[in-house]
Amino acid sequence: MRVTILLLLASALFSGCVRSLAVSTVGGMVDDGFEAFTGEEDLEFAEQALPGNLKLLDVMLKNEPDNRRLLRLGSEGYNSYALAFLEDTNPERARAFYLRGRDYGLRILRQDSEWARALDGTVDDVKALLAGRGNDDVPAVFWTAFGWGSAIYLTLTSPDAIADLPKAEAMMEFVAGRDSAYYHAGADIFLGTLYGSRPRILGGDTAKSRLHFERALRLNGGKFLMTYVYYARSLAVQTMDEPLFDELLSTVDRTSLDVLPSARLANAVAKRKAQMLREKKSELF
Repeated sequence: MRVTILLLLASALFSGCVRSLAVSTVGGMVDDGFEAFTGEEDLEFAEQALPGNLKLLDVMLKNEPDNRRLLRLGSEGYNSYALAFLEDTNPERARAFYLRGRDYGLRILRQDSEWARALDGTVDDVKALLAGRGNDDVPAVFWTAFGWGSAIYLTLTSPDAIADLPKAEAMMEFVAGRDSAYYHAGADIFLGTLYGSRPRILGGDTAKSRLHFERALRLNGGKFLMTYVYYARSLAVQTMDEPLFDELLSTVDRTSLDVLPSARLANAVAKRKAQMLREKKSELF
């Protein structure tokens, strides 16, 4: 009997080790795979292939629900898919995917009890916590705020959604202050869009918007083309600056995807978004 029990325990332990090893190994492959996706320039291919990788992450997280690397990949992946392939054609579905991205990021942050308390509190609680945090928090904070803020942007008529916006804003301000170059100056692009797309009475600030966009262009060398797209879509439209709008989108058109090989996919998406914006120009001005 004793030998049987020991064998059962050993079998269970071995099974658990194999499963953890498998998740770790496949997780590394998925991580590398996401890097390969960011360098892909064929939008149709990427759109068809990315969902399978996202579902693989979902499955792996069933086995290791607190794996921070997998959670970060899930947050980045769902947010990126919503931005690239859903936002312009299916806003409701995009919002659902942005919330998935937000929630994976929140699961990373909530592993820390201080973060859990702050997130359940007020925006001042979040700001107070962020004041003492460092660069290690940047990836989770960025992707959480990206999904949160993007979902809110798609539901600006919802008072409950708008009430959460200050937390997302505070989190992006933290990223911009701690590691401004993270994800091609993504925090500055986010904040530039936030301040540039709203009228002043609702918190818009054209001077702040321009400052963030110009800072982003300095940090990413003008190679991350999404910067120009959101600059045009928000500030240029809000200020009715048609020449600026045309100049920004023309820059996207004439810039090669090879200007930033590691972000070919994002830049290909930017080119498509620029074309769609230009087609709507008569409605915007």
